[in-house]
Amino acid sequence: MIYHTIRFTVTDNVGSLMFTRAQANNGFNIPMCLEILDVLTSIDNDPNIQMLVIEAEGSVFSVGGDLLEMERAVAEDDVESLVDIARYVQDIAFKLKQLPKPVIMCTDGAVAGAAFNLALASDFCIASDKSKFIQAFVNVGLAPDAGGLFLLTRSLGINRATQLAMTGEAVSAEKAEEYGFVYKSCESEKLGKTRDRLIKRLKRGSFNSYAAIKQLVWASFFSDWESYAAKELSWQERLAFQDDFKEGVKAHAERRRPAFTGNGLFDR
Repeated sequence: MIYHTIRFTVTDNVGSLMFTRAQANNGFNIPMCLEILDVLTSIDNDPNIQMLVIEAEGSVFSVGGDLLEMERAVAEDDVESLVDIARYVQDIAFKLKQLPKPVIMCTDGAVAGAAFNLALASDFCIASDKSKFIQAFVNVGLAPDAGGLFLLTRSLGINRATQLAMTGEAVSAEKAEEYGFVYKSCESEKLGKTRDRLIKRLKRGSFNSYAAIKQLVWASFFSDWESYAAKELSWQERLAFQDDFKEGVKAHAERRRPAFTGNGLFDR
């Protein structure tokens, strides 16, 4: 596959996946999701790749779902395509957690929506002091995708996860390290050095051990993810067809506060 939204290289047995949609704040659209999934399949099948590093070009790591794509889908009454994206980002999170190799995500700038949840699905997240982690779904009338609440509750506990999901509150890199879902926080200019130090440390260990650890972690905490995933996608589809979602997208485009009504979903 020829990649147009990402760049993938392998150096010294380390795979490097770079988001390259800086002009769209690295928002996930269908082509980007399919390209990421292709990379993850290739890494899984290549014994010469020992680990994966995920980074992004531009001043924003990723806004999560592509907001311009959301605006187009609402304008053209093509919300079904957004449900497809929710399905794909869920697949990406699933594969990251099941990949039998260490996954390191390095963030610099805002990490919102699905991107936040992919950080949770990674084994190590190194965040610069410019990183802000935001469960932004509530701002457009949606619920977390990419396994968000499944991962967040296991990482932070039920109450803190619920609070972040409901408020859309931004979490700094320093606070994220304190919470435990960021491995190391550092100054932006030291991000590469911190990444390389971790890679060097991991290379001293046994990759057989890493594969076993990931499988045991999955068995301990994540074996019921598939059941949860079906519920998550069902809710995403229901929410995407509500007026609140359309209002949230329009409000974002018009740079105003959304006027949600909550009508429709639970009407009797």
